[in-house]
Amino acid sequence: MSYNPMQYDTEKYEKALRRWDLLAKPLHGMGVFEDIVSRIEGMPGKRDLQKRCVLVFCADNGVVEEGVTQTGSEVTAVVAENMSKGDATVCKMAKVARADVLPIDIGMQKAVPNVRDCHVMRGTGNFYKTEAMTREQCLRAIDTGRSLVREYADKGYDLFATGEMGIGNTTTTSAVASVLLEIPAEKLTGKGAGLSDSGLIKKVRVIKESIARLKPNRADVADVLSKVGGLDIAGMCGVFIGGAEAGVPVLIDGVISSVAALCAALLCPESKNYMIASHMSGEPAARYVFSALGMTAPIQAGMALGEGTGAVALMPLLDMAYAVFHEMLCFSDTGIEEYKPL
Repeated sequence: MSYNPMQYDTEKYEKALRRWDLLAKPLHGMGVFEDIVSRIEGMPGKRDLQKRCVLVFCADNGVVEEGVTQTGSEVTAVVAENMSKGDATVCKMAKVARADVLPIDIGMQKAVPNVRDCHVMRGTGNFYKTEAMTREQCLRAIDTGRSLVREYADKGYDLFATGEMGIGNTTTTSAVASVLLEIPAEKLTGKGAGLSDSGLIKKVRVIKESIARLKPNRADVADVLSKVGGLDIAGMCGVFIGGAEAGVPVLIDGVISSVAALCAALLCPESKNYMIASHMSGEPAARYVFSALGMTAPIQAGMALGEGTGAVALMPLLDMAYAVFHEMLCFSDTGIEEYKPL
């Protein structure tokens, strides 16, 4: 599969950084937001970031059969239905952030009314016993994410956030991260949605034994995803690549989304130019993944909700940062001498 990312404009990025230094405030006073706004300014085309959406990929994971979660797969459909009605956590937050929540069935065990049906398969295989999916199914899921970005960008959306819903997806995420980062699963794996200590031990064992048996090829992202990944991760991976192809910013959410971003960066290195980190998840793998991506997440709140909630939380902060960037007086307007780097 070939990708066609748009050319990132480093000159516009550097020009935006220079503007921050001219504003009548302490140098680098807006911290990481100065770099975020400048990075967005370097993306092709005009935008105002006012038409925004959260693509929430809903999928079930066969590995749930191994008792690695507190709840069963039936919860995925319940939460997806709540999203379609505007009742999920991300919906309440998105209303404040002026974002549309778009739940996508990329691979739930059963269809849910008013959730867009883009399913590749009805839940993945249990990777403790078999591969999660075929390579072809993995590539279809990635391409689905890419296609959705193109479609919604054509409708005028210019700020995208990634989200997911799927019981068992912290297990698949830890498995993929363990292979790609070459870090033992016990260092990356957390309790997800409330596992007990004994449940965490089982979760780590299932991941380690599955990796040892399936031997996913670290140099081949599609092989890793197809063997121990999830359809939601593959779909979000496609969104990050699609963002680069459409020239629009895509917000990384939590640990699951960040692993999808890592997959995209390995498949299409230019896609990193269009990724924006939102928050540092409470899951152990998150700091390792962001370190590998070379990114700093501005929100450090210990959130672990998923659904795209961390990415949505960043949106009002972006609005504030842009208000400063566009509306604040420069030193030359105020008669105050410019700050100089010392």
